[in-house]
Amino acid sequence: MPDGVFRTAVTVTSPAHSAVVTPGLGETHQQQPNRQLDPKEKIMKQKTHKGTAKRVKITGSGKLRREQANRRHLLEGKPSTRTRRLKGTTDVDKADTRRVKRLLGKA
Repeated sequence: MPDGVFRTAVTVTSPAHSAVVTPGLGETHQQQPNRQLDPKEKIMKQKTHKGTAKRVKITGSGKLRREQANRRHLLEGKPSTRTRRLKGTTDVDKADTRRVKRLLGKA
């Protein structure tokens, strides 16, 4: 072939395939009309995560309190100062409060 001449591939589609229209990026779908809920129809409710509910308590002011770790077993090998430091409860970290509240159904 001479320079500057390129072969181009030609695709032939059957008439059945050419009638199929798929929505592109710019096209929008029609929205379903807002459906009125039947009073007898039950709405799904958020369930409380029972594992979290047993481990975390909510104070009167709304803070989340939890027990500290490393106080359940193998205490003989841990210094007494460490076990005394770990007694009692502590606040749930600020980074986790939103997630924990959602698990408890309070968010």
